[in-house]
Amino acid sequence: MKKSIKDLGDIKGKTALVRVDINVPLDENKNVTDDTRIQAIVPTVNYLKEKGAKIVLMAHLGRPKGEKNPEFTLEPVAKYMAKVFGEDIVFIPSVEEAKPYVEKLADGQIALLENIRYYKAEEAKDDDMTFAEELAKLGNFYVNDAFGAAHRNHTSTAKLAKILKPAVSGLLMEKEIRCLSQALDNPTRPFTAVVGGAKVSSKIGVLENLLDKVDNMIIGGGMAYTFVKANGGKIGNSICEDDQLEVAKAIEKKAQEKGVKLVMATDVLVTDDFSGNGTNKFVKINEIPDGFEGVDAGPESRKAFAEVLKSSKTILMNGPVGAFENPKFAEGTKAVLEAIVEATKNGAVSVIGGGDSVSAAKKFCKAEDFTHVSTGGGASLEFIEGKVLPGVAALDDK
Repeated sequence: MKKSIKDLGDIKGKTALVRVDINVPLDENKNVTDDTRIQAIVPTVNYLKEKGAKIVLMAHLGRPKGEKNPEFTLEPVAKYMAKVFGEDIVFIPSVEEAKPYVEKLADGQIALLENIRYYKAEEAKDDDMTFAEELAKLGNFYVNDAFGAAHRNHTSTAKLAKILKPAVSGLLMEKEIRCLSQALDNPTRPFTAVVGGAKVSSKIGVLENLLDKVDNMIIGGGMAYTFVKANGGKIGNSICEDDQLEVAKAIEKKAQEKGVKLVMATDVLVTDDFSGNGTNKFVKINEIPDGFEGVDAGPESRKAFAEVLKSSKTILMNGPVGAFENPKFAEGTKAVLEAIVEATKNGAVSVIGGGDSVSAAKKFCKAEDFTHVSTGGGASLEFIEGKVLPGVAALDDK
């Protein structure tokens, strides 16, 4: 286990240098259109405020590629955060000018540093610690609350933690690690994983790691057609990775050896026009006519998925089971999420991880309907694969 801000002693008057993930979407007028990531860091910031620490937040926005590009400034985010926290946020225009701003902060006051990715050294792959040493001068201790960037071996997410001590997790980071670890390492059984999305290739690590842990695995979304083709089925124009057919067979074999029940769609919604305005009909998954592609789980499949989910005690969802972005192709993913919500109400632990699953969960349900909705797309994917996340590894152990 890693130390968290709760393990720190008296921090009154000390400066917390806090890496957060507030990479939020902005419209053309620079208004925040979804503040989920900002709301997620509120508990950590409020905890540090209550303890009387001075708070310097570091974050990135978009991909400025190491250049100072006003298109990616965090200034509008600071203005939005002022509304969330009910007080002005001190905006620090650059690392070079930061010292006097930090020295003037009162206990409990919040500052936000300009986009950390304006500096090439932030994303540099070398072992040069100069930029980390520069940043370390701005705080008395380091907090990482940016789970969404924890899989990046960057200066502000990993190198800094090696220099500025103590280096601890924030409350969001702590919750992410706790919920994902609990699901993966100590699940109440039966444990079911829903693995969806378009490609088998991007989920091989996830499938492999989960087969050692789960009782049931629901495979849905575009990746299912690779499995169907591997077994000689007709998939029409459905998405398929021909170079992954052997991988699909190996996964089926491993599931059989491990006694894991693989639950695949048996019927699907197919279309001859991906916009949804052509002919849409239900067919057996291994009998998709030419000119048609599978875009969602059919009614039989939804029922089968729901039955497995409702009888589960731990559920991990990583990937939707259809092209849910189009309302005409959203019913399968919606049915899966509704079954997970019902299971959660009946005491199951449910964790939603990965960008698309989280978008779907927010679209059709409320975050509080699940035990945990992860804020990290790539980070949660790598965590579920069993990879070491540099941003977590660099923190102090308890």
